[in-house]
Amino acid sequence: MPQPAAQAQDKETGRLEAFSDGVFAVAITLLVLDLQVPKLGEHATAMAVASALAHDWPSYMAFVTSFFTVLILWVSHHSIFQLVQKTSARLLFANGLLLMLTTVVPFTTSLVTEYLRYPAAKLACAVYGGVFVLMSLAFSLLWYGVLGDRKLLKPDASAEVVARINRNYRLGTPAYLLATLGAFVSPYVTIGICTILWIFWAFTARGECDA
Repeated sequence: MPQPAAQAQDKETGRLEAFSDGVFAVAITLLVLDLQVPKLGEHATAMAVASALAHDWPSYMAFVTSFFTVLILWVSHHSIFQLVQKTSARLLFANGLLLMLTTVVPFTTSLVTEYLRYPAAKLACAVYGGVFVLMSLAFSLLWYGVLGDRKLLKPDASAEVVARINRNYRLGTPAYLLATLGAFVSPYVTIGICTILWIFWAFTARGECDA
C-alpha cells in the first residue's frame, strides 16, 4: 500500500501536470480558429471556393507549424515530468511562465496569418519567432530549476535522458533566436527554421519519452 508521503508527492506533481496539460490543450485548440471558411454566398462555384481556399494558404502554413511546435513542447514537458518526483515554488513559477507564453502562440499565429503577404510580414514573423525564444528560455528555466534541486528528480532518473535533454535545450534558444533574426531577411526563413525544428524535436523527443 502506498505510503502517505508518496501519495502526497504523486498528487502534487499530478495537479501541476494536469493543469499544464489543460493549458496546452486549450492553446493548441485555439489555433484552429484562424482557419476560416470562405464566405462566397450560396451561388459560389467549386472553382471559386477552391480559389478562396488556396488564397488562405498562409493560415494553413502557420497553423501546421504552430500546432506541431506546441505539440512538441507538450511532449517535452511530459518528458521532464517523467523524471520529477515533487515540485517546489521555483518550479511552479517557472512552469507558470512557460504556460503563459504557450497561451500567446495562437495570437502570434494569427499575426503571421494576417500579415504574411504584406510588408509587415517581417515584423510579424519576428514576433512569432521571438515568442518561441522566450518559451525556450522558460523551458530552460524550468529544467535547470529541476537540476538545481536534485531532490526534485526521481532517484532512478536516467543520466542518459538528462544529458539528452541538456543537449536539446542548449540548441533550442540559439536556433529560435536565429529564426527570429531571419525574419528580417525573409519571413519564410522564420517559418522554415521553425518547421525544421519541430521535425527535429519530434525525432529527439522519442528517445526522451521511451527512456
